[in-house]
Amino acid sequence: MSSLSILQKACLRFAQLPVPPLRAPLRPPPRRPLGLPRRSAMSSVASRLSHIAAAAASGAAGESNEPAAAAASGLAQDEDDLSSGMMGYRLPPKEIQDIVDAPPLPVLSFSPNKDKILFLKRRALPPLSDLAKPEEKLAGVRIDGHSNTRSRMSFYTGLGIHKMMDNGTLGPEKEVHGYPDGARINFVTWSQDGRHLSFSVRVDEEDNTSGKLRLWVADVESGEARPLFKSPEIYLNAIFDSFVWVNNSTLLVCIIPLSRGAPPQKPSVPSGPKIQSNETKNVVQVRTFQDLLKDEYDADLFDYYATSQLVLVSLDGTVKPIGPPAVYTSIDPSPDDKYLMISSIHRPYSYIVPCGRFPKKVDLWTVDGKFIRELCDLPLAEDIPIATSSVRKGKRSIYWRPDKPSTLYWVETQDGGDAKVEVSPRDIVYMENAEPLNGEQPEILHKLDLRYAGTSWCDGSLALVYESWYKTRKTRTWVVSPDKKDVSPRILFDRSSEDVYSDPGSPMLRRTAMGTYVIAKVKKQDESTYILLNGMGATPEGNVPFLDLFDINTGSKQRIWESDKEKYYETVVALMSDKTDGELPLEQLKILTSKESKTENTQYYLQVWPEKKQVQITDFPHPYPQLASLYKEMIRYERKDGVQLTAKLYLPPGYDPSKDGPLPCLVWSYPGEFKSKDAAGQVRGSPNEFPGIGATSPLLWLARGFAILSGPTIPIIGEGDEEANDRYVEQLVASAEAAVEEVVRRGVVHPDKVAVGGHSYGAFMTANLLAHAPHLFCCGIARSGAYNRTLTPFGFQNEDRTLWEATNTYVEMSPFMSANKIKKPILLIHGEQDNNSGTLTMQSDRFFNALKGHGALSRLVVLPFESHGYSARESIMHVLWETDRWLQKYCVNDTSNIDSDSVADTGNKTLSASGGGAPCEGPEDVGFSSMQRSLL
Repeated sequence: MSSLSILQKACLRFAQLPVPPLRAPLRPPPRRPLGLPRRSAMSSVASRLSHIAAAAASGAAGESNEPAAAAASGLAQDEDDLSSGMMGYRLPPKEIQDIVDAPPLPVLSFSPNKDKILFLKRRALPPLSDLAKPEEKLAGVRIDGHSNTRSRMSFYTGLGIHKMMDNGTLGPEKEVHGYPDGARINFVTWSQDGRHLSFSVRVDEEDNTSGKLRLWVADVESGEARPLFKSPEIYLNAIFDSFVWVNNSTLLVCIIPLSRGAPPQKPSVPSGPKIQSNETKNVVQVRTFQDLLKDEYDADLFDYYATSQLVLVSLDGTVKPIGPPAVYTSIDPSPDDKYLMISSIHRPYSYIVPCGRFPKKVDLWTVDGKFIRELCDLPLAEDIPIATSSVRKGKRSIYWRPDKPSTLYWVETQDGGDAKVEVSPRDIVYMENAEPLNGEQPEILHKLDLRYAGTSWCDGSLALVYESWYKTRKTRTWVVSPDKKDVSPRILFDRSSEDVYSDPGSPMLRRTAMGTYVIAKVKKQDESTYILLNGMGATPEGNVPFLDLFDINTGSKQRIWESDKEKYYETVVALMSDKTDGELPLEQLKILTSKESKTENTQYYLQVWPEKKQVQITDFPHPYPQLASLYKEMIRYERKDGVQLTAKLYLPPGYDPSKDGPLPCLVWSYPGEFKSKDAAGQVRGSPNEFPGIGATSPLLWLARGFAILSGPTIPIIGEGDEEANDRYVEQLVASAEAAVEEVVRRGVVHPDKVAVGGHSYGAFMTANLLAHAPHLFCCGIARSGAYNRTLTPFGFQNEDRTLWEATNTYVEMSPFMSANKIKKPILLIHGEQDNNSGTLTMQSDRFFNALKGHGALSRLVVLPFESHGYSARESIMHVLWETDRWLQKYCVNDTSNIDSDSVADTGNKTLSASGGGAPCEGPEDVGFSSMQRSLL
């Protein structure tokens, strides 16, 4: 049968897998540093803390062994129930539960003046009842209609403030108080002067629904919190942006319009058929997005929930509405607090793309709401080409210059947004005053031949402009003088984004008097201009992070700080010696660093110049002391085509190969794509990093006596004009063979007891390996994957050819097409409400049916209410139970050819549906410039 006939039978719907972002080597800083709003200046270290505690759970509540509870949960008692699907939620073995239920560590946030530190406290894993609450799926956004916010938002349970003492240590905690017991806290933001905190509060109501969000403020000195609005009828609308500090005494807030009535009712009889037309013969190729609008009723419902009224509210509670109600997506005050840049979306909407591509309008207002001018009104963008590096037409990335009171900058494509069009320049960066005088035209900052990738601003004499091109992996950094017309731009770095060994690092930022962040200039004795470059320091021995003093004029550099490379892994987190103006004296430098080892979890330190004195400011306990003495090694080996590979090998505490012999092994990975063998073979990561264990991490099975091969590199390489995926299966199998052969050669892994697993694209990998490398693995675990590439015909992952352009590649890469070859046991797990592009739940349903149709030993577990990642405690514990059962049965004991159940049920306890909870993330943002601040 030809591949085209296979295609015709298999191609039913369109979807895609997400494209993982490339790491820009000298990447521009985020507009709101460290994941927080520009005005907050919080210098959060959440990203580092998430490494050690993001999925930990505290004090699992509600477990019960009572018969009544067992009956209520539908607990299955025999293997017949297991095979028929008649069962309830299960608990994994206690040694796994204990790790998952470890108390979560707080998130840290520094005040604008770096004199206080905020501990944001979190709960454990949420109960399934949280996920079961009704939600609207509209325009790519999942909405909790009752609270009028994104559904499934994570939240904080408490706020504690510590003073930074003169010696760098922390003073006693002052708890923020005054809000109701059980409050769910979000969007925590410092005022510019650091005297107040603003945050949202919602409280569960009697019917187990979350109440609407109210805006609160707290006095930092006293810790006393109070509602900001005097009227109890004013609620936040947090579908998109929620609020921002305009100055130290005023906030701009998105509220639910007071005149809003009841939600629109769905017509019992449709007004007509649903029609989509392409009579103009436009070429419109879109990857398969989920949760899209389906009809006019959905469009009305989206307007109902997303429409906000903007109001200015002062600390005394005075409220002033500004502007008309609209679907506002971002609100951004100018650095001098005189103007507001307001972004909104409007009709006509689309049924084939999410709201990030809806018509977008950007206006400029005065701070009190007077309309000044329209910056742009972009049309519906259904036709953005699928080729990587393609973009929307018109103005994009419109921001305020952080070094100027009220100057805007943006970029405009010159190729129509199509990456396949050859043109020079490809992008032009412009800048302009908020209110141009005397007919002034926008000024060109820089012209680029690659795709614009951001700007780091310093002052009128220095800015760094970045451009990159995915197809060639080329990235460039330009030095420009924004306000000096006689100084020509010059290239500072021109390199491959894949070449991590040559990554020079990213510029450190300082806070300005306006509350924005710019590149920090450092002063020495000479007249040169120095900046600080903070790099990961990739080397053949692993990452050794560094801080360089870099001469922007000559390119010379001096390493002024470097991580310990023998035992510890240290990184620079933030600059702590902020000055509001001018250059920073090198002898007064102060930085925040993190420090960890294979056995010691992350702690935070102050490094103070000139002595480089180190002061520890946190003392977090080990989150899972039972694994404190585990063995970790970064191993290196070679693929048969000469490509150098690496992996992290973990062995259980107390393991002695001479006494205990080879272990069962779980291999867990995720393929990556490269343009060169040299780049693919470079070492990434550090052998000294602390082994963070998330709620569904494969490292949990260290507690069950497994060896874990975590993240073995599986590079799919397409050099020159070759496309990587044309040899996907060949390179996938070769990488897996090299990894398994290496751990077996070391004598720590039993060759007949190697299981393979992965999530998303890793699940796709798992299914392919069981189909094409059955000699390597005894079984597999595939979570939330896509298995039929003909269902993602307009590209997937980093593949930007269509199904019709690369038919053989799509068919040969699809494990669905090789279901008849899979003879080893495979466990499929999928969230019933997966909203990730490409990984529709249907993918697992149909793959399982194909496997079952060929008599394959397989099992499909669909998790109610779960999305692409799993968050409810019941779901996660059951996933762990299913995984452990599969590994014990088909890896440890290898009963794949035995019909009877010879393995003891290790998780025969009931899991109450009232379990505890930990942060869960809502749907991804759909491309708007404002970040979901619920994820601080």
